[in-house]
This record gives sequence, structure tokens and C-alpha cells, in this order.
Amino acid sequence: MRIEEYHFGYLRTREGAYSRDVVIGKKIYPNWWRKEGHELCWEDLEPFLEAEKPEVVVVGCGAHGVMRVLPEVETKLAERGIALIAENTPKAVEIFNSLVEQGSRRVLGTFHLTC
Repeated sequence: MRIEEYHFGYLRTREGAYSRDVVIGKKIYPNWWRKEGHELCWEDLEPFLEAEKPEVVVVGCGAHGVMRVLPEVETKLAERGIALIAENTPKAVEIFNSLVEQGSRRVLGTFHLTC
């Protein structure tokens, strides 16, 4: 599932347009909300890992990188053999699209659309 467009506060795929944070795997999970708005903790990610079984998680940390990935997320993903790529959202979108186009690994993208 490719991301067609991203700019501050907006992301579009062929399936729809989103103005709130979103998770994209085989399925799209709109209106993604985290326990703490600008931190990604394990509980924010775990349900999607169960549903999607990714090999790579791409985290869009916001247009300016305000959202941070907590160390527990890095540790628990590594323990499960899941690669983590965390970048500002514009770069994360590029990486996500590239990985999806390669098609060699299951990818889950989590995108904070603002900040």
C-alpha cells in the first residue's frame, strides 16, 4: 500500500485521505492515538504488530521529528527480530514507499502527521 502524498497534517493513499495520525500495513488504521501524544510506547504499537506481523516498522516522528520512540519500543522490537526505522515523517514516507515497492519484507508504517 503506497503513500501517494504527504504534507503537514495530511496523508493520502489510493484508499483514502487522512488528517489524523495513521498506521498502514496490509490494512489502514486511521485516527491512531498514542498514550502520550508525542511519545511512542510499546502499548501504542503492540496491537498492530499482532495483526500485521511486520518484519520492519517505519515510524514517522512528525514533520519536525517531535514524537520520540521510547527505548522500550526499540528493545522489544529488536527482541522479536523486527527492524525499526524512525525518521521525520517526510523521510519516513519515502522509506516506507521504497520498502513497499521492493516487496521483499512485510512493512508496517506508523505516521504522526503534524509536529
